[in-house]
Amino acid sequence: MEYNFKELAQLYKNALLNDVLPFWEKYSVDWEKGGYFTCLDRKGKVYDTDKFIWLQNRQVWTFSMLCNQLEKRENWLGVADNGAKFLAEYGRDQDGNWYFAINREGQPLVQPYNIFSDCFAAMAFSKYALASGQEWAKDVAMQAYGNVLRRKDNPKGQYTKAYPGTRPMKSLAVPMILANLTLEMEWLLPSQTLEEVLSVTVQEVMGDFLDQERGLMFENVTPQGAHVNCFDGRVINPGHGIEAMWFIMDIAHRQNDIKTINQAVDVVLNILNFAWDKEYGGLYYFMDANGHPPQQLEWDQKLWWVHLETLVALAMGYRLTRRQLCWEWYKKVHEYSWLHFADPENGEWFGYLNRRGEVLLNLKGGKWKGCFHVPRAMYLCWQQFQSLEQA
Repeated sequence: MEYNFKELAQLYKNALLNDVLPFWEKYSVDWEKGGYFTCLDRKGKVYDTDKFIWLQNRQVWTFSMLCNQLEKRENWLGVADNGAKFLAEYGRDQDGNWYFAINREGQPLVQPYNIFSDCFAAMAFSKYALASGQEWAKDVAMQAYGNVLRRKDNPKGQYTKAYPGTRPMKSLAVPMILANLTLEMEWLLPSQTLEEVLSVTVQEVMGDFLDQERGLMFENVTPQGAHVNCFDGRVINPGHGIEAMWFIMDIAHRQNDIKTINQAVDVVLNILNFAWDKEYGGLYYFMDANGHPPQQLEWDQKLWWVHLETLVALAMGYRLTRRQLCWEWYKKVHEYSWLHFADPENGEWFGYLNRRGEVLLNLKGGKWKGCFHVPRAMYLCWQQFQSLEQA
């Protein structure tokens, strides 16, 4: 099947504005207590009222970002307001660390063990401050960003399970999210801080986590960037590696660094060749770099966010380089993703498929899936194809 850029731009625009956002506006907003319900079944019915801080902040970010990038719609700003005010009151402990989960009313359920709660808070309140003009939101964003910088070398702190000193490892997730977060907060940061953090994170991702021989992005390495021959040391998370590469492309494009853009595209293509399921199609969730049995029992599931981030990376990679392999892979991933994940009957996308591409969990949201990857990818792909169509 052949595609043209204008039709693709229209497809993503229509999906974002007339399908995905209306689904979350209609079913997820807790107007009574504040914040959002994310545990939604196929038709949008709430099946659990706990509130997970990652997803709460991500939804604030999504609606705030669209106010900033598209138009300041009153209903979008209202949705963002409802989450931001609830989170500012209930999302943190007395030391300013962001919990992992709270109940519907805002009482804490799970300790602030995870640095990504702080990351998404900084992202959310940065974009919310810009959309709303609320000065207090800037302070919340900067305080959360300070937490991230303080915790990045020991992300779980007192909550880590690892025994100190025996096998120290660092995770790709930290520098990749810090790179993206820092760009998101560009308008709030001193230019020197911005450039320093971007430089260090790009260097770390492309230096320590990228295996130069295989061209694959490893999930965990030693603090010096060496491989460790164990389960954690061999794990490849294709979605993370590919998502990290469009973050890198975004930064490199800003710096007019064509060499790094092409290097990132090479990595995306290498991961696709390594991780594409040649029998059933789609990308594996986890793989072992050396072909051993992965430790993750869900390794062969096909997940929504992995495929959406891949669509973004390929669309961006093609726009920036015009490399034909990006376009060929884009069409392949597009056909798989829209056929298997989209739910035209009830709106939004399914999140979890089995290896054969059949719906495994009949939900639209839960503890990990919320209003973030689908709308962000719809927006970004729309923008990429609109730019290509106008070129």
